Amino acid sequence: MAPTLPPTTDSQALTLKAGTSWADAWQRCLSIAPEAFQDDRVLNLWNATWQADGHVLPAVTPVDGTPVAAPPRLDRTSAHQAVRASLDQHRAWRHVPLDERRARVAATLDALTEHRELLALLLVWEIGKPWRLAQADVDRAVDGVRWYVDGIEPMVAGRAPLDGPVSNIASWNYPMSVLVHAMLVQALAGNAVIAKTPTDGGVACLTLACALAAREGVPVTLVSGSGGELSQALVRAPEIGCVSFVGGRDTGAAVATAVADLGKRHILEQEGLNTWGIWNYSDWDALTAVVPKLFDYGKQRCTAYPRFVVQRALFDEFLAAYLPAVRTLKAGHPLAVEKPDDPYPALDFGPLINAAKAKDLNDQVAEAVDRGAVPLHRGKLCDARFLPGQDTSAYVQPVTLLNPPPSSPLHHAEPFGPVDTIVLVDTEAELLAAMNASNGALVATLSTDDRATYERLAPQIRAFKTGHGKPRSRGDRDELFGGFGASWRGAFVGGELLVRAVTQGPAGERLPGNFPEYHLMP
Repeated sequence: MAPTLPPTTDSQALTLKAGTSWADAWQRCLSIAPEAFQDDRVLNLWNATWQADGHVLPAVTPVDGTPVAAPPRLDRTSAHQAVRASLDQHRAWRHVPLDERRARVAATLDALTEHRELLALLLVWEIGKPWRLAQADVDRAVDGVRWYVDGIEPMVAGRAPLDGPVSNIASWNYPMSVLVHAMLVQALAGNAVIAKTPTDGGVACLTLACALAAREGVPVTLVSGSGGELSQALVRAPEIGCVSFVGGRDTGAAVATAVADLGKRHILEQEGLNTWGIWNYSDWDALTAVVPKLFDYGKQRCTAYPRFVVQRALFDEFLAAYLPAVRTLKAGHPLAVEKPDDPYPALDFGPLINAAKAKDLNDQVAEAVDRGAVPLHRGKLCDARFLPGQDTSAYVQPVTLLNPPPSSPLHHAEPFGPVDTIVLVDTEAELLAAMNASNGALVATLSTDDRATYERLAPQIRAFKTGHGKPRSRGDRDELFGGFGASWRGAFVGGELLVRAVTQGPAGERLPGNFPEYHLMP
């Protein structure tokens, strides 16, 4: 039986916000895009047609464990057919004039804006995002692509689309602002695009977004299936012009090997242990203010900061600033309100992506403590906001551990959940070693009062972006993004670099990125 929270006085008073049930969202999908949603299932989109194929397995929402739409998983043969059909679309689309491509993508953005609230509500149910963050995911996709629509001419000047479509395989945490954003920019640059829906969630949101794009004539293919079953088609197929991957290092390493063997254009964003260093620092009010923001979406982000590396002499002051902040975090059911017409609850995070992930993370915490880690803070599930009697098996409250043992995954890997670890150091050399524990990261931050100290140490931190007392993010519009070490393979993205990564330039061009034969910073 799935865990449920015993009713309390507060939880008995909560109810689902009016008009936000999964049934409500589903009926709106059926009404808005009947070509893509059929009775109780979504369809795959390939060969410019919505196809009722694929094997549908049961799926549940992490919000409360109730059933939601599941990805219709294609077999290997159908996936190859979809890729070949996408190549045909690509050969036609690459000759469509830029002004027409821009008009179709702009019309897609208008449609996404019109259905912004439904797209956000689907993200709440499918991947557990609080309302504020779900809306932000949609808005970042739309606003980011509009920036490219407005400024695309100089970015593609002297460049041509790739020889084949771009294949997108992305994690579940940012379906709109990462995956849909990339797809629309790739199409704007003259490529047909293929996307695999993440296995763990987001299929309905992506299906609606792709339905709106397909109506405007954007050459989008959306298919579902296991990575093992579809990788031969979506990664190794000769028709594919570029592979864009966002996910973990284990899967990313297999993709990296495949694209390197084939000499294929690639963009592989992988995880790294992003760290926040504290050295000769005194602005504790600033740290207290930023700590809650670092827990957005339960740290289920590629740019989350799960590790603090703290100068031992400052540890008492660090705790005095950190602990009050972490105790203010609000978590729970993203749609639970006191009265049906109340505003959406203001939460820092909801559930993890599924109950299995929550169990795994809880087990890692218990094992780390058993092997010597010191628990400094452990939130209680009964303090979160839930509906009476709901399934809470996907929820984890914040945990902070001091000195996780080297044998623990929490010592060297990203937890992808609301768990902070703290490592104490005494020298600058120890600080740098601890901040570089994962052989490369996407972002890092060093809090130090002395600017000269920051300027001296920051270049030795192996992260693509390093902040001085402030968090760094993936960025939008003209901000570049990439990674050091094992956190990134292939071309860097962001701004003009995203367009360069999915177009062909002059003969012999070396793209900024992290490639087997060279590493070139922009």
